[in-house]
Order: sequence, then structure tokens, then C-alpha cells
Amino acid sequence: MHHLVKKSLVATVLAATVFTVSAYDRITGHHFASRSEVMAPEAMAATSQGLATQVALDVMKAGGNAIDAAIAANAMLGLVEPTGNGIGGDLYAIIWHAETQQLYGLNASGRSPMNLSLDYFIDNGYESIPQRGVLPISVPGAVDGWFEMHERFGALPMQDILAPSIHYAENGFPVTEVIAYYFERNADVLKDFPGFRDVFMKNGRTPRKGEMFRNPDLANTYAQLAENGRDAFYRGAIARTIGEFVQEHGGFLSYDDMAAHESEWVQPVSTNYRGYDLWEMPPNTQGIAALQILNILEQFDIAAMGFDSPEYIHHFVEAKKLAFEDRAKFYSDMQFNEIPVDWLISKEYARERAELINPERAGRSYEPGNPPMTGDTIYLTTADKHGNMVSLIQSNYRGMGSGITPTGLGFVLQNRGELFALDPNHMNVFEPGKRPFNTIIPAFVTKDGKPVMSYGVMGGGTQPQMHAQILINILDFGMNLQEAGDAPRILHTGSSQPTGETMTDGGVLSLENGFSDNTRRELTKMGHRLQEMVGPFGGYQAIWYDAEQGVYIGASESRKDGYAAGY
Repeated sequence: MHHLVKKSLVATVLAATVFTVSAYDRITGHHFASRSEVMAPEAMAATSQGLATQVALDVMKAGGNAIDAAIAANAMLGLVEPTGNGIGGDLYAIIWHAETQQLYGLNASGRSPMNLSLDYFIDNGYESIPQRGVLPISVPGAVDGWFEMHERFGALPMQDILAPSIHYAENGFPVTEVIAYYFERNADVLKDFPGFRDVFMKNGRTPRKGEMFRNPDLANTYAQLAENGRDAFYRGAIARTIGEFVQEHGGFLSYDDMAAHESEWVQPVSTNYRGYDLWEMPPNTQGIAALQILNILEQFDIAAMGFDSPEYIHHFVEAKKLAFEDRAKFYSDMQFNEIPVDWLISKEYARERAELINPERAGRSYEPGNPPMTGDTIYLTTADKHGNMVSLIQSNYRGMGSGITPTGLGFVLQNRGELFALDPNHMNVFEPGKRPFNTIIPAFVTKDGKPVMSYGVMGGGTQPQMHAQILINILDFGMNLQEAGDAPRILHTGSSQPTGETMTDGGVLSLENGFSDNTRRELTKMGHRLQEMVGPFGGYQAIWYDAEQGVYIGASESRKDGYAAGY
């Protein structure tokens, strides 16, 4: 437990915990743990695909640092896991820089097209922005994010960082099981969108598990970035191809939109939970929802409730509902709105919100707060011998994004613009040149100003819920880093949304296998509407730094194809 929880507390929690499903037969740790934590003295990487983890380690062995390794792993994931990310999408990162002993946040999300207006959607009868096609496309920010990180903190030349991905793109790689599954599912929806078949269905279908897949167009794109830098993407032939292709098919994203793009370095925000500081990115992300959930739950003795208890799950779900009402109303581009972030993540506000929870009954609806104011995804983490740690998340939004795949580039463009509202009075309303509400969030934990854990849990709106659950599993329930991710997860859906939908029926609660039948029955009696789901519980990676031993501890998601490894 890395000295987090006293042994007596761990024993109490374990004795009170009863599960109906035993997934693994291990001689140590919780029975739901899929494997031991990975430990190494110099470096660690955790990603959702094995080759990407190896590439990150190879880059660090070659003299690169954690920042170089994170970029290399992200580039590799864009090739081997295009079902969740790629350079047609956005990126966020939180970086612990060992030399300055500081955290840095990077918002590398793109903006809406300048030539597209709210009137276009209203005049054409849209009630929401379409999920696919050319209309939800915003500027892809990931590549600029790479070069911002590299210019500020990188060590190796970008040619060396991108070389492994170029090699695999040219020569091929075997598609892994979960990714093959999502390939096929995405193709069912996207196969008729412009350019998609040419890259991802060359044999008339997507690649199956174990089949070699090549993407020479992406190899060429990466080679241009390695040779000519970020301007090759935003001011060169790639930008022109993107703009012309989108507009040829009736869209609005232009070369000028690409050329005007820039990332933003921002200060992460935090709250203290049980003596540890959790750091998240401020809006336009949903990161502070995790802080709000934890602030509310801090008012209760979660450890005494027990992990598999209706009391814990009920309080967790109600805290999530409360936080997500504020998420629906306030979270948006801070360059367009005055957002009361400090108030939303304050302890005083959390105490007020906690009083709204009925300990015996599920709430069907909640109101957002009233501030005193005037106005699929991948996650990876790396750590190096110098003490640098990177928490990075990157996404196309819905799996393979918009489906629009510009000719000759090898990647699909994101559909993040779907997350704008079309209500003129909403903070997150569509406006030209505005960043949409964004679901992807990296996380970082410090204690007494020193780095402790870099982690994230991919998965759309599930992410704040899972960020909070991981920390609760460690700090309240005494789980180790791998157990915290392997533990059965709680997922609530149906909350009010930043696109305008309002919760009136309490939403839906889904519990992974492992929670007891008794707990499920009691939650139903309390008014929760339970529904079985398969697959939407997120994907977790984490690195913990044990400063006393000088050791990195890694954990990876057993529900995905990757792993943690170090040296």
C-alpha cells in the first residue's frame, strides 16, 4: 500500500468486504487483482498497447526522458490503436518536471472553425451537433501538443522519437484483441465516410486479431513531422490537404483554422483528499468534476462503509450526480467565459452540496450551484531516471472520431465539436474559434509538494468517476496500485450534460461483476435504477513513485491490451 493506510484499517476493510465473483486465483492481494504491480528503479511506462510501452522504454534507454517517451508512445498508439486516438485528435498533459520541481499543464485542444456559426445549425434545423461527418470536426491539437512538450522539456531529436512509429507503420504490426474488436465496431458505423475504407479497410474489412496491419500514409505523415516540425502539420501540405478535404465534403474546417492553432500552458488545479493533493486540468476539460466528487465524499467515513456496500456506492453516485450538474452548466472554454473554478472546488461549497444527499434515497434530479460571480481515448504515463513524470491523455472523442479520413495522411479527424451546446444562453454554446467542452483528463497526485502518482482512466464521461474511485480505492480501502484499477467499478450515466440535456429520472447505475447481489438489491430499494453494461468502465494506467526506496511502481488496465513495464 506504499504506507498509505495503516495495516489495522486494511484488515478491517478486507474483513468487511464480500464479493460474489472471484476472477483470479492468486496467493497474494485481493482476489480481483489480475497481476502484481510492476516495479523498477530507473524508468516506467504504462500504456494500453504492448508495443507502445516498449517504444517508450526504448526511447528512455536511448537517452530520452519521460517527455520524449510519452510523445513516442502516443505516436505509436496513434498507429496501433487508432480506435481511441491519433493525430486527428486533441491532447492534454500534466508534467512533473524534476529540475524545477513543478507541475505543468498543457491544453492542446483545438478550436471550432471560424467560418462556421451557430446560425448555420439553427437555420438548418439541428437540435444538436451530429456525431459523425464534417460538422463536428474541430482543429486537431495533438501534434502541436507534442512539439510544445518537446520544445520545453524534450531531450532527444524528434526524428529519434518518431522513428519507431515510422518503422512499424511501414513494416506492419499484429493487431491485438481488444483493438481488433473496436476496429470492427467502428467500421460498422464509419465504413462509408470519405477516406475511411482506404486506410482502415484495405481488404474490404478491418484487420482481425493477430493480422499484420500497415499504414504507409501515416508513416509518411510522421516522417514529415520528424523532418519539418509542427509547421508541416499546421502550415504546410498536411494542413492544406485537411482543409481542402473537409471543405470538399461540405465541412468548414480550413487551412486558416489550422494555421491559427496554438496550445496553451495552464496551471493545474487541485484539492486535498485524505492528505494527498489530486491535480486536474481546469475547463474546458471535465477534470474538476473529480475534485468536486472527492470534496463531497470527504465529508463521509468512506472506509467504514466498506467497498462492497450500498452505503458507499449510494454516496458515490449521489456525489457524482451533484458534481455533474455543475459540469453541465459551467464547464466550457475559459477564454470565452468567466468560470468560478475556485468556488466549485472549494471545501465550503462541497459541504453545502454534501448536505443535499439523502443517505437512504437516490436523487432523481439536482440543481447546479449558484456561484457568487459576475459572469474513446488513450491514456499513458511515463517516468524516467531523473524523476520526470508525464500524465498524458489523447483522443479522437468517439472511438475513431468523425470518420473523415483525408486522402494520403493515414489518420481520421476527431469529432470533438459534437460536445458544443446549441442553446445561445449556454456557456458551452457553439461559437467560432472556441474550444468545445472536452472529456479527456490526465491526473496527478502529490503529497507535501512532491510527486506521488501519475494516472488516468480513459473513457469519455466516465473519467471523473474513475479518477475519484481509483484514489478512494487506494486511500480509503487500502488497495495497491494494480488492485485499485482491477477492482470492480461503479458507473453512473444519465446526468445532465454540457450539450444541454437535463437529468430528471436519476439516471442509470451500472456495476461491474464483483459487487454482491445483496448490495445490488439494497441499491434498488434506495431508488437506483440498475442496468448491466459491458465495456464502458474505462481504461486505467498509473505510475507511483516510492521516494523512500527510489522505486517506480506501475499498473495497467486488465480490460485493455497493454501493460506496465520498467527497467
